[in-house]
Amino acid sequence: MAAGRGISQLLRKRFRFQSSVPSFVKYVKQEEATGSAGMKYPKVLASLGVGITGALGFASLASADEAEHGLPAPIYPWPHKGILDSYDHASIRRGHQVYQQVCASCHSMSLISYRDLVGVAYTEEETKAMAAEIEPYSNEQAARFANGGAYPPDLSLITKARHNGQNYVFALLTGYRDPPAGVSIREGLHYNPYFPGGAIAMPKMLIDGAVEYEDGTPATEAQMGKDVVTFLSWAAEPEMEERKLMGFKWIFVLSLALLQAAYYRRLKWSVIKSRKLVVDVVN
Repeated sequence: MAAGRGISQLLRKRFRFQSSVPSFVKYVKQEEATGSAGMKYPKVLASLGVGITGALGFASLASADEAEHGLPAPIYPWPHKGILDSYDHASIRRGHQVYQQVCASCHSMSLISYRDLVGVAYTEEETKAMAAEIEPYSNEQAARFANGGAYPPDLSLITKARHNGQNYVFALLTGYRDPPAGVSIREGLHYNPYFPGGAIAMPKMLIDGAVEYEDGTPATEAQMGKDVVTFLSWAAEPEMEERKLMGFKWIFVLSLALLQAAYYRRLKWSVIKSRKLVVDVVN
């Protein structure tokens, strides 16, 4: 009998809130029968209203935060992010080509030293020829005059200066959209949900076929975005490959030292650890 009552109680607890609307109606009917519905029914509605209001308020705050800081960028599998992975040097060369031909109007031409590109994406003769064609701005006023009053930023550290930098830059370059219903963009600005505020002055720079790659790679918007981000990532950390290689060498050397220390410890203490001590309690 006791076991049967226990099982019944468990079943009632299990299915008590299976359907919220019928349970609520049943509760109201019971309170009406006892005459206390006049006091408790408004309290239930008030609690339900507070919960709904809180949920709607949280959703509004999340939407406002997203509009202020921009849509979070997706996570992309960059091939150079692994512990032992290196840059795609062909992608660096293509990204530099896109950067020079397509994005030249929105950045500072003093991005990097062309000497760093030797052996990475170009030969020494190629870098000298490109450096000779560059005409840097003589001063800040000239740079602003050539760019409609805006000073072109130096993007050499853009992938390090932004949260989720590489993913953010790729999403920004490829994220231009038509504004959704109810969103108005001022003339001269462009809608991009990944930019804080959603309105950006820089127009869409990457268009399919905007450049012709030397190696014959199809110049799609996504491919150009990937190559530009790879180039900017390399510009921010040109020493990354050397740092990873040096770290691997140190790990290898320290591993050998650890094995040697473990072997020496065992050899040194093996005689002592193998001794048998006999305690003569009689004498």
